[in-house]
Amino acid sequence: MVNTPHVPERTCIGCRSKAPRAQLLRLALTDSGELTVDVRALMPGRGAWIHPDLDCVALAERRRAFGRALRMSGPPDVAPVRDWVNLHGTARSRARTPSPVGDGTTDSKGG
Repeated sequence: MVNTPHVPERTCIGCRSKAPRAQLLRLALTDSGELTVDVRALMPGRGAWIHPDLDCVALAERRRAFGRALRMSGPPDVAPVRDWVNLHGTARSRARTPSPVGDGTTDSKGG
């Protein structure tokens, strides 16, 4: 039996797909109630997870998912998130998924 390590998964509030926590960006509310990017994922309180991709940000905004996920009464200002994704999003994009080990074929020696 192969022992695989546990990888925490979260659901993106934009596209609603599950992904490893390391591939998603955590959003949280500041003490003043403003939406901010929690890069280290250590801020206290309720958080929401999203792919660092402008398509997911736009989809979440269109679906009004930010306010629902963070349990806010009104829609938050999404500009800080959009700005952060514009600056840093390509380095942590959703397309960078870890590839599986091997290609599924074996040689004559069993490996």
